[in-house]
Amino acid sequence: MVKLHTSFGVITLELDEARAPSPFKNFSATSRAGTTRTPSSTASSTASWYRAGGFEPGMKIKATKAPVKNEAQNGLKNTRYTVAMARTSEPHSATAQFFINVNDNGFLDHTAPNPQGWGYCVFGASPRARTSWIASRR
Repeated sequence: MVKLHTSFGVITLELDEARAPSPFKNFSATSRAGTTRTPSSTASSTASWYRAGGFEPGMKIKATKAPVKNEAQNGLKNTRYTVAMARTSEPHSATAQFFINVNDNGFLDHTAPNPQGWGYCVFGASPRARTSWIASRR
């Protein structure tokens, strides 16, 4: 269990090391380094998720380590209150940014091992999110 400190409050995350070992290791290392203490969280324009982990105060981009393998084929789905790695259009480009799904976002799930189908790797959940700042901002 990880406590994520944001400008909106603390969120508890339960991570799935067995089904998403690379993102788990990456997030754990990032957490130990203090870089998941995110002063701001960015909502998408569709309000389908809240993204965090990539910026310092003043929207300065945080330094990151090497990208991790996309393990989106692990069977975990982008359902409400799950946590997934954010990435660029390159499937294996996730570093420090992640997002918490506010809605069920099946269109982000893995469908095939190609650029259009890789999806976004879910590596945990925030089961108490219904009573957290995420739920209050829906």
